[in-house]
Order: sequence, then structure tokens, then C-alpha cells
Amino acid sequence: MRIDVPDEVLPADQLGRVHFIGIGGAGLSAIALLMHEAGIDVVGSDGKDSAVLARLRAAGVTCHVGHDGARVADRDTVVASTAVPQDNPEVVEALRRGLRLWPRSAALMSTMLHDRRVAVAGTHGKTTTTAMLTFALRGAGADPSFAIGAEVAGLGTNARRGAGPEFVVESDESDGAFLHYRPHAAVITNIDADHLDTWGTVEAYEQAFADFAATVDEVVAVSADDAGCRRLVEAGTAARLVTAGFAPDADVRGTDVVVEGSSTRFTVTAAGLPPTEVVLAVPGRHYAADALLALAIGIELGHDPAGLVNGLAAYTGASRRMEPKGEAGGVRVVDSYAHHPTEIAADLAAARALAGDDRLVVVFQPHLVSRTRLFGARMGEELAAADLVVVADLYLAREQADPDVTSALVVEAAGDHALAGGPVADVPAFVAPLLQPGDLVLTLGAGDVTTVGPALLDLLRASAR
Repeated sequence: MRIDVPDEVLPADQLGRVHFIGIGGAGLSAIALLMHEAGIDVVGSDGKDSAVLARLRAAGVTCHVGHDGARVADRDTVVASTAVPQDNPEVVEALRRGLRLWPRSAALMSTMLHDRRVAVAGTHGKTTTTAMLTFALRGAGADPSFAIGAEVAGLGTNARRGAGPEFVVESDESDGAFLHYRPHAAVITNIDADHLDTWGTVEAYEQAFADFAATVDEVVAVSADDAGCRRLVEAGTAARLVTAGFAPDADVRGTDVVVEGSSTRFTVTAAGLPPTEVVLAVPGRHYAADALLALAIGIELGHDPAGLVNGLAAYTGASRRMEPKGEAGGVRVVDSYAHHPTEIAADLAAARALAGDDRLVVVFQPHLVSRTRLFGARMGEELAAADLVVVADLYLAREQADPDVTSALVVEAAGDHALAGGPVADVPAFVAPLLQPGDLVLTLGAGDVTTVGPALLDLLRASAR
């Protein structure tokens, strides 16, 4: 459901009692936590129970499972996720009562109106770069507020109000939310066509990032290696642009990248910073690229480069970003959120480094009919780099099924070592007999494929008894 951003976004402390519909999502849970920390009366609902709801309850936020219009009767403001349908009973009741009904972007903006906003945007790597920048700033002695699209190890949460002036915010382009934050500084990690169900064309998608850059007051750090970001640099924008990446002309340049086991190290060179080694506790060249962007904007914000580097070393990953889930029967399981061909390729490269000489087994769940229609073949082509691929049925999310767009598009493109796994609930039992000691299993996708890893580990433990 699309809800327009109001002409005037009030500060959060003027919203009265707030109800969140879809509070278990990464975006709304972060906003709810921030408002709760500020002393605002916050409650919420979600379609199913989850670990996110458990964490919110532990923080003191009342969370309901299921939706009931009566729950908004005493509320002043209702915030709804874009995944919530128009006929949701809480939406219907909020409209009937004439309550303030806001989208995610307006609610998030209300929490950071008076902060120095630093927005991280891009098709891929937003969550990681936002988290890395938060760690980097803390390493430099700052105490930023933050709102991140996943739980982050080492922070213990996805959102928190800090004592410093800066607010680091992950800025999502999927529904245009990032056009409303008017940041003082920003990062664009890359521009790689996605969410065309919203934007329609590749050109419109790229223009959205140009429009985002035009909302930035001071400086934007962009990838020196990404073609979309290069086009943005060539077109120019009102804000000053700095580049970061591996290209020889990057303002903040990385060289000598080595991915080994579960770590990545590289050398960074920038103005005022002599060649310095950076060591990350996460595997993948793409993580080095994210770290370079975090360093670039941190330097532009005036923070000590050495402190920023120290902060990056403390970053150990975010939920569903190459997240280790456990080991059983000699099989290791890692879970990641990759759902676009570019992300799949990057995570498979990192997983291959983790697997070493052992087999890499990937369980993938395509996400969205529109994305699979456009990229299904490319997804399969990238997955073909694994030794064995199991593709679960497509995760519909907010879209309707299309008999012509199924996971078969991915299976066919992935080659002879790809198998159709059926419903995601059946995948653990399907995969378990195919495994052997030493295998690294990587579960990939933005849907509920994240449930496969724990269930698979349970089966492997049971079979070892």
C-alpha cells in the first residue's frame, strides 16, 4: 500500500500515541525502538511472531500478533509498512477515524529532524555500509544515532539514539523513501537496476538516485567502480562528490585486497591518510568496497581517519549478511540476504573463500515475481558457480503469482547441478541427504529461506545421534 508523505513532518514528540502496522519489519522495528527510547507511547502489530517482536517486547514495546482494528482506537498516529494491504483492518479503522496515517519514511524523518543526517543509499550494500559507518564513527570517538535495516552484531540492535549530532540512516529506494530525508551528507554504494515494479524503467531508477543526490546539502560519497555512480559523477549534482573504491582515480582508494577465510584485508590511501592497512572480520571484496565508502564519508565529516579505521576493525557483521548459523555433522551453514544477481555473485565469491577446497552448496529462494521475471536467468548464471544449487519456490511477498514466472527460470539457468527444492518448508529434508562432511551451505534470499539453515542443522544433529 502506498501512503503519501505529508507536507509537514512533525517531530516525533508531537505525534502522540503511535501504532505501527508491520512492526516486525526491519524498517518499522528500528523506528519503533527510536520512538520508544524517546519516551513516546508505541505499540505495534505484525502478521506473525518473530525474534524481532521478542526483542521489541524485551525493550518494553507492546507487540501484537495479528491485526485488529480495535487496536488503533486509542492511537493518534498510525505508521504502516508498504507491505500492508489497503484492506488491513487497522488501516481501515485508522482511515475511518481520520487518524494521522504515515508511511515509514515520514515516521523515520520525524525521529531525526534535528540531527545531522547521514544517509546511506544504493542498490546493494546499504545495510553493511550503514553499520560499518556507525562502527567507524564510534571508533573515532563519536556517538552517532543510527537506524539500520538489520540487527548488527556488536551493537545488539538495529537502532539506537546516540549522544552525538550525527544520525546514520539506511535509506531505501524501493518505495522512494530515500527522497524524503534531505540529508546533510550521503553515501551511494552503487546504482544497479532493481525494484522496477516501483520505478518502471532502468532510466527512471537511475534518475531516482540523481534526485536523491540533489536533496543532499553538503557531500555525497559514491563508488568509483560502479558504472551507475560514474554516470552520476559525470552528470554532477549540487552537493560535492567524492569517490571511493579500487579505481586508480578514486579519492579514497583501496589496493591489495586479500580475502582469506573469514576476513578481508586491504590497503587504503586518501588525502591526509598515508597508506594504511584495514582488516575486516568479514569475508569479501564487496565488504572492502563498503568499508572504503564508510571511510570516505567519515573523513568528509571531519573525523580522525585512524580512528575510523580502528572502528571498522570492530565490525563483525550484520544479521543475514554472510551470517554463520552453526555447524553439525561436519557441515557449516551460513545465511545471507542476497537476492539480486550482483549480490549473489559477491556472496558466492565470499563463500568460496570460506569453503576453501570443500564443496559449496547453495540454497536459494527467488524473491518477487517482478524481480525474477527480469533477473531469473542471471540469478541462475551466478548460482552456477556453486558445486550444488537447490532452488526453493519463489517468495511472492507483496505480489501476485504468475504461472509463467517461477523458480524454474533460475533452475534452468543454473545448469545440471541445480535442483528444484519445492516449498521452503520442505527444503531442509530435501537437502540433508545430499550433504557430506566438509560442505559449506549458503542459504540465500530476502524471503523466509532464512529458516532453512536452523532446520537443516537440527536434522543433521539428529542424524548424527
